[in-house]
Amino acid sequence: MEIEEEAVIVNSSRLKSVVWNDFDRVKKGDTFVAICRHCKRKLSGSSTSGTSHLRNHLIRCRKRSNHDISQLLTRGKKKEGTLAISNYNFDQEQRDGEAVSIVRTKFEQGHTRDGFLNNGIANFDNRRSRLDLARMIILHGYPLSMVEHIGFRIFVRNLQPLFDIATFDGVEADCREIYLMERQKVYEELDKLPGKISLSADTWTANGDAEYLCLTAHYIDDSWQLKKKILNFLTTDPSQTEDMLSEVIMTSLINWDIDRKLFSVTFDNYSTYDKIVSRIREQLCQHRFLYCDGQLFDARCAANVVKLMVQDTFETARQIIHKVRESIRFVRSSQATQEKFDEMVQIAGVDPQKCLNLDNSFYWNSTYIMIETALEYKDAFPLLQESDSRYAMCPTVTEWHRISAIAGFLKLFVEVSNVFAGIKYPTANTYFHEICDIHLQLIEWCQNSDDFVNSLALKLKSRFDEYWKKCSLALAIAAILDPQYKMQLVQYYYPQIYGDSAPDCIDIVSDCMKALYNGHAIYSPLAPNGQAEASQVGANNERLTGFDKFMYETSQRNNIKSDLDKYLEEPLFPRKADFSILNWWKVHTPRYPILSMMARNILGMPMSKTSLEYVFNTGNKALEPYRSLLRSDTLQALMCAQDWMRDEFEDSKASSSTVTLALCYDAK
Repeated sequence: MEIEEEAVIVNSSRLKSVVWNDFDRVKKGDTFVAICRHCKRKLSGSSTSGTSHLRNHLIRCRKRSNHDISQLLTRGKKKEGTLAISNYNFDQEQRDGEAVSIVRTKFEQGHTRDGFLNNGIANFDNRRSRLDLARMIILHGYPLSMVEHIGFRIFVRNLQPLFDIATFDGVEADCREIYLMERQKVYEELDKLPGKISLSADTWTANGDAEYLCLTAHYIDDSWQLKKKILNFLTTDPSQTEDMLSEVIMTSLINWDIDRKLFSVTFDNYSTYDKIVSRIREQLCQHRFLYCDGQLFDARCAANVVKLMVQDTFETARQIIHKVRESIRFVRSSQATQEKFDEMVQIAGVDPQKCLNLDNSFYWNSTYIMIETALEYKDAFPLLQESDSRYAMCPTVTEWHRISAIAGFLKLFVEVSNVFAGIKYPTANTYFHEICDIHLQLIEWCQNSDDFVNSLALKLKSRFDEYWKKCSLALAIAAILDPQYKMQLVQYYYPQIYGDSAPDCIDIVSDCMKALYNGHAIYSPLAPNGQAEASQVGANNERLTGFDKFMYETSQRNNIKSDLDKYLEEPLFPRKADFSILNWWKVHTPRYPILSMMARNILGMPMSKTSLEYVFNTGNKALEPYRSLLRSDTLQALMCAQDWMRDEFEDSKASSSTVTLALCYDAK
């Protein structure tokens, strides 16, 4: 660019800012212009404009040799605070083919106590920033490919030109590095646990035929807090046999060094898992790692059995539910039909409380709401059929009776599932009375005179009985360990369930309770801190087992009351809505040292493993499509690390309203 004749170059030697070493200040009339000596670009040179825009230009100037720009960044006015980068012209950069070029100038960055740049010596930590980026991606589930998105790279460049943005492969490696560091922390936490660990297994699916196995550890820590951690997220082959899957799970337990600490496993209610559980239990019993020979080892998910009974109900009543759905669809097909139906509602004398709506096939509780609402209008639908020949899907009187029975089934299942969904971290004691209520209702429904209702009830009870056979002992013992109920809750429900056989069934629960307590007492006769483990018997203390048993039997002969005896004889604790069973046992651990260790193991069992968002969901847990394309080790790193970091984040929120430091990562 050539300077016009009337323009005058002003002597800039008196100007203090270092930027004038790279600019000519030109006066044209009453206007001052700053002209870059490298690219000849003109910017405002007025004294009222400051110099920030000039420094920003020099940072990005392509024709300038950017060997050291630290002076530009550190000699600005402190009131300007952090570095401001001028707007990025996206279109122009695309035309130049340099849309994601980054200034890679090494400089030392200092911070005042207010966070502003100063003249001191400091270092920009690129590695820490990369790990912070990876940590953000993990925590919020962002796709790894976001680091290659042009918009993201522009944003980061303008925010911090010195940040060396990672490629896809680079951020993938950073995520795996964070996973390994977080894994070590989880490993150390599990190793120091005072009690046992229970395992749950979930099946996930993805696009196509891909299947995944998610293994999660559940436990009560030394502060009596219920915790869970994802241990592995593994890609599985549908063709794998039960033996192969059991070996996969055992390998995971051994790699985490928790096979000796395992108390129970929780699967869905499918017979395909029976052999897997049996093989794992057999291997653990060989090493004497399980209490009572693994009598409580096989637990099944309570929410899952409810969902399966709902599916049975829908399958059996498919045609009737279809009629209800089509009836509602017909009413809502046009404004004229809706108005005509409203007239029939008035003629029938129906007082409408809810609007007719179709259900959402992805959530089974919405089908219950649809049926329940349709029942309010059951007298209006026949009138509509009489007045409109096009309407041919009206249920008969008998079918309306059966729809009412189906609504009764679903209502109970919804209420029980709401209890499961309403507790973020439910302990095992919360399930017994809910499951018993289902049992009693099934017994009553099986006596219904309607063949359709009776047949459906028998089908549901057959499925329920399989679950009850596996889980009733664990459910009952967990309820007994609730000081608000103790043995009395079992004594209340069992006569209603078993009738004349109730005393024998109660004795079975009592004997199992004592055997489980004795197992803890023999292996840890004093258990002052509740830290000894039964697994030690299978390790270095084998020779002391006889002595422990001798001491226990001696105390029995001397009629010394055990923790269990004292606990059961004392009055029930008053029931309260805000009662915390874990806090109660934490306070009473010194009084019941052995029983509290047993309570820690029992109450930590995941009697339901379904997360809150999947309680009413009709499908399986599904993986995001972009994650299903990742390498198996990367996928596991992301899924596990996300779970661990979210747990830390929640803990930080609970302890402080300020969570800024929860996301900080101290690079070493």
